Amino acid sequence: MEALEQFCRSLHRPARRRRSSQPRMWTEKDMLHGETVDAFVCIMQTSGCRWSRRSGCTMCGYYADSIPGVEETQLQEQLEMAAARYQGEPVVKIFTSGSFFDEREVPGEVQRRVLQTFYEQADKVVVETRPSYVPGLDDVADVVPPGKSLSVAMGLESANDRVLEYAVNKGFTFADWEQAAEHVRGAGFEVKTYVLLKPPFLTEEESIQDAVATVDAAAELSHAMSLNPVAIHGNTLVEYLWKRGLYRPPWLWSVAETLKQASQRFSGQLTCDVVAGGKQRGAHNCGDCDAAVLEAIAEFTLQGKRDAFQAVSCNCREEWLDSREIGGFLQG
Repeated sequence: MEALEQFCRSLHRPARRRRSSQPRMWTEKDMLHGETVDAFVCIMQTSGCRWSRRSGCTMCGYYADSIPGVEETQLQEQLEMAAARYQGEPVVKIFTSGSFFDEREVPGEVQRRVLQTFYEQADKVVVETRPSYVPGLDDVADVVPPGKSLSVAMGLESANDRVLEYAVNKGFTFADWEQAAEHVRGAGFEVKTYVLLKPPFLTEEESIQDAVATVDAAAELSHAMSLNPVAIHGNTLVEYLWKRGLYRPPWLWSVAETLKQASQRFSGQLTCDVVAGGKQRGAHNCGDCDAAVLEAIAEFTLQGKRDAFQAVSCNCREEWLDSREIGGFLQG
């Protein structure tokens, strides 16, 4: 939808772009073969998502982490910094705030060097890409050693094409994602699917239903899924609405409810990283119970405790239930 694309792009103009060419790195917990392990995360500073330069998604502000005109030598320097920081964690996640397999963003030779570097010790490497760049996987498939895994993460967000077009402005359809996922699986690798919770213009109840329906639709082609509650990024359509009182990030109760329903429909690895959890710009409840619910979410996803939410209660849960019931009336 051209008007939505133009508006999203217009909001990007005031953004302060990062100028540092150093990668961002940290260690976090993840799952591997049913066990909780350490994962090394590296966000390389690249030229960024090509879709964001045309328009970008309504909720994504990661375009601000890009460095227009970054050169291959700079990417090699970042790889060397990451290799020096890496401590042999069994899982490595390489993010670019764009698409790893987009050769204009990460040249093919750099892609190969990144994978070769970390597969010397890592058992699993995770990279992100938009579906349109998945064919680039074929050019590096031989780098993955036998017995080790490559996980290709794609932000599907929603299996509903109307939501993808009018709420997320994703720039592709569910059929495009399906074709890419089949390509990844056909090459013998894993598919990790990102599912969005509460895109703009959906009520609390609609967002839960849409996320659960997306899990249902993507389950057969996915090895792992990540539920991503919307957080308010600067200079995005979501922030524009939020500042005007027209959008609220999802309740943490909605995150819990979606995870419970999703786990009944998907038997693979189900994770959830609540960005800005408990803050006004992220998924939150009343403030009193946020920490407890966030801890339960971590136990549910990282430790597999399917009863983690039973011990959490708060008076604000009734307000959340009311918001689910009356959201449609208020929207109308």
